[in-house]
Amino acid sequence: MGIGEEVFYDPDRLAIIPMGFCFPGLDAKGGDLPPRKECRNLWHDQLFSEMPQIELVLVIGQYAQAYHLGPERKKSLTETVAHWQTYFEAPVKAGTPKVLPLPHPSWRNNAWLKKNPWFESDLLPVLRREVSRLV
Repeated sequence: MGIGEEVFYDPDRLAIIPMGFCFPGLDAKGGDLPPRKECRNLWHDQLFSEMPQIELVLVIGQYAQAYHLGPERKKSLTETVAHWQTYFEAPVKAGTPKVLPLPHPSWRNNAWLKKNPWFESDLLPVLRREVSRLV
């Protein structure tokens, strides 16, 4: 995002809102299970309703994309992120933040980043510029 720790951890400037607020457990391969719906239903929307000043939502990973983009999401995470301009540049309703779909930041995604160089060259500069404008 092009910001330092002082901005990243400042709760007056940045909110990190998970899809679920409880640990979902691990799958057979040691990865996290999907977010638990009862946790998301209990806290997620309520928290967003308490922060109407939000201007940009980074929808990170397939679960956040499915939730925030709904039927507008493409068939895969890669396809959704590749069409980031469709979501980011879409007209927004009053009081509705812009959205920008991103892959989940993980060392496991290094191969994905190498296969999709457009992410770094096309999307990341826009993300950094928008975050800089907002903070």
